[in-house]
Amino acid sequence: MDVLIPKKKWSFVTRWWWLVALVLAAMGLAVMYWPRPGQRLHVAASRLTISPVIRGNFQEFTAIDGVVQPLRTVYLDAAEAGTVQQVLVEEGVTLTAGQPLLRLANPDLQLEMVNRETAVYELMNNLRNTRNQLLQNRILRQNQLAEIDFQLAEARRVFDTNQLLYDQQVIARQDYLQSQNAYRYQRRRRQLTQQTLRQDSIAMLQQLGTMQESVQRMSSNLALMRRKLDDLLLRAPVGGQLSSLAAEVGEAKTRGQRLGQIDALEGVKLHAVVDEFYIARIETGQAGEVVVEGQAYPLRVTKIFAQVAKGLQIDLAFTGASPPGLRRGQTLPIRLALSAKTPAVLLPRGGFYQQTVGNWAFRLGPDGSRAQRVAIRLGRQNPDYYEVLAGLQPGDQVVTSSYEGYADQQELVLDNRQP
Repeated sequence: MDVLIPKKKWSFVTRWWWLVALVLAAMGLAVMYWPRPGQRLHVAASRLTISPVIRGNFQEFTAIDGVVQPLRTVYLDAAEAGTVQQVLVEEGVTLTAGQPLLRLANPDLQLEMVNRETAVYELMNNLRNTRNQLLQNRILRQNQLAEIDFQLAEARRVFDTNQLLYDQQVIARQDYLQSQNAYRYQRRRRQLTQQTLRQDSIAMLQQLGTMQESVQRMSSNLALMRRKLDDLLLRAPVGGQLSSLAAEVGEAKTRGQRLGQIDALEGVKLHAVVDEFYIARIETGQAGEVVVEGQAYPLRVTKIFAQVAKGLQIDLAFTGASPPGLRRGQTLPIRLALSAKTPAVLLPRGGFYQQTVGNWAFRLGPDGSRAQRVAIRLGRQNPDYYEVLAGLQPGDQVVTSSYEGYADQQELVLDNRQP
């Protein structure tokens, strides 16, 4: 049969504990989700970086590192192969143009020089002998012509005399004709001799000219050979500092092998690499500057390399005097301008931007003991400043250090006593 079970009732203690639990849950939800506009945090002033808002000229620029290089570098290559016989200078010395650097030895080249000198001397002797022989032949022809002139004059005298006697019918016709033929023969003989002498003169001049040209060519080759021997003594083509010299006594060098380089004393330039992001904004003549010991030295872009390797490579030259004491390979910080200078309200860069993205910042009050969260708007930026478009005025003091741990705060209380 069915049995009636009585209904259980909560005791007073149980009800009280449930009420307390509900109240605590409601308070927790209120703490989590209820807005907290007046929340503030005490911060040690020594942990913050406070920067003033200023009015000045804003310019977009990128900071790059420039490596000091000589304005002009002259490379030293071996003009002729040889063995290093003597090294006359050391790296780092300052050279004058034409100063000997090292000497190479090449016995094969020296032997070839001797053979060519012998060939030139033989050709010159042949030329001298040929010239003497041709002159003797010319003198012989001239003697023959003189003798023919004498015989022609005698034949003409006889012919003129016989012609007069023949007209007077004193001599026979046979004698007259004989003297006439003798005269004609001597005249024709003289013409042929003159023609032969003329042709011999032309041939002599041609032969002498050809031999003279041969002598000149061989002399030019000999002079070139002497220059090749002179190239075994390596000299400084320009004055400057010998930045490197790769040569040891007894070391064999091939033709065209790099032996060293000279940095001409004409000034220095800076070689830098610009991030590829700025490729479209870099052009020849663009301005920049480098600051050395607090003094700014203006620069300009003189060369842009076509090949892009880990960035855009450029060369910059000083538009005026360069900083004293610069050494090859030294690194200097360069500010490369990307725009013109324009008036603007400026805020120094800082770590706060990582948490705010330029939308708000902590601005100090008049007494400097509290920093209120205010909305701001930033524009352009460079490695030193942000351009302030709204929310801040010149003279304001702003916390520009990192806001890590402060992002949810509305106010910072600066406590100088807090460590």
